[in-house]
Amino acid sequence: MTVNTASARYEGLGKSGKGHISTESGALDAQPYGFNTRFENAPGTNPEELIAAAHASCFTMALSFKLAEAGHENGQLDTKCAVTLEKGDDGFAVTKSDLALVARVPGIDADEFEKIAADAKANCPISKLLNCEISLKSELNG
Repeated sequence: MTVNTASARYEGLGKSGKGHISTESGALDAQPYGFNTRFENAPGTNPEELIAAAHASCFTMALSFKLAEAGHENGQLDTKCAVTLEKGDDGFAVTKSDLALVARVPGIDADEFEKIAADAKANCPISKLLNCEISLKSELNG
């Protein structure tokens, strides 16, 4: 079992408040976030961007290990993730996480690749965490 930590501080309230996010590893150190970084494209990050990074990296690592377990020794996986935040009657909710993968895995056929990618999408820990629609569009090159 591993436990990873992060912290957030928000000074001021509502739209005028400003926040900072830090991670135990130091990868993020007082990274700014707030209404302006979430909805107005100001410099900084936001929770959905962090979820997108977590989902893209988790899925890509899971796929890498599943491909290795299937006997593939070389390749490159590039994943982008788009997390959708929508306002509904009950407030805001993350409703989608769209994974877009471009892969080069020598010696794999398309059917095997799609099966392994679908398994990685369904079973990476962040996919299991998310309670929203998760899609995967993949492209196998060469």
